[in-house]
Amino acid sequence: MTDRSVGARPEEAPLTTNDAIPSARLPRAARREQLLATAQEVFVESGYHATSMDDIADRAGVSKPVLYQHFDGKLELYLGLLETQSDQLLERLNAALASSDDNAERIAATVRAYFQFADEPNGAHRLLFETDLTTDPAVRNLLERPFRECADAVANLILQDTGMPSSSAQLLGVSLVGMAQACAQRWVSEGRQTPLEEAVELVSTVAWRGLGRFPLARAETSAD
Repeated sequence: MTDRSVGARPEEAPLTTNDAIPSARLPRAARREQLLATAQEVFVESGYHATSMDDIADRAGVSKPVLYQHFDGKLELYLGLLETQSDQLLERLNAALASSDDNAERIAATVRAYFQFADEPNGAHRLLFETDLTTDPAVRNLLERPFRECADAVANLILQDTGMPSSSAQLLGVSLVGMAQACAQRWVSEGRQTPLEEAVELVSTVAWRGLGRFPLARAETSAD
C-alpha cells in the first residue's frame, strides 16, 4: 500500500509505507512490543473509549492493517496491556509480602509497592486504577486480580498469626490493600505533594496501628 502522506521526489518511484518508515522492518515480536508500548501511551492519555485503532496506528507510525496483523481489535490490545500491568503489580506485591517475617515491615513494603507502582512515569497505573471500561468480564477480572490475590495473601498471614475466623481475616486483608491502593492513587492525583517515603510511612503506620492491636495466636501458644 502506498503511503499517501509521504510524497515522492519527481525522479523516484513513490515510497511505500515500509520504505517511508524504517521501523516497519522490525521483527514480529519487536513490532508487537512497540505497538503495545504505543497503545499504552494512548490509552493512558485518552482512556479506552476515546481511543481508536487509528489513533494507535498513527502514533506508532504504521498503517492500520499492520496493527491488525498483531491484534484482532482494540479490546484484545487493551486486555494484553492490562494483563502485563496486572502481572507487574502482583510481582511487586508478592515480593513485598515475602521481603520480611516482621508484620510491620510487610505492611510498609506492601504500601510502598502500591505507591511505587503508581509513581511510575509512564502512568500505567491508570489502566488498573482509573479505567473507563469496567463492564467487560475479562477486563474486570484483570483489574481485580492484583487486589484480590494480594488481599487473600494478607488475609492468610493474618489468619496464621491471629487465628481469627477466615471471614474476619479476609475483611482485614481487603481493608489494608484497599487503603494502600486508594491512598497511592490519591497521592498521584494530587501531585505527589508529600514525599513518597513520608507518604508510605503515614499510610503504613495507620495500617499497622490497626492490625497490630490484634493479639498473636502463636505468641499466646508459646506463652502457654
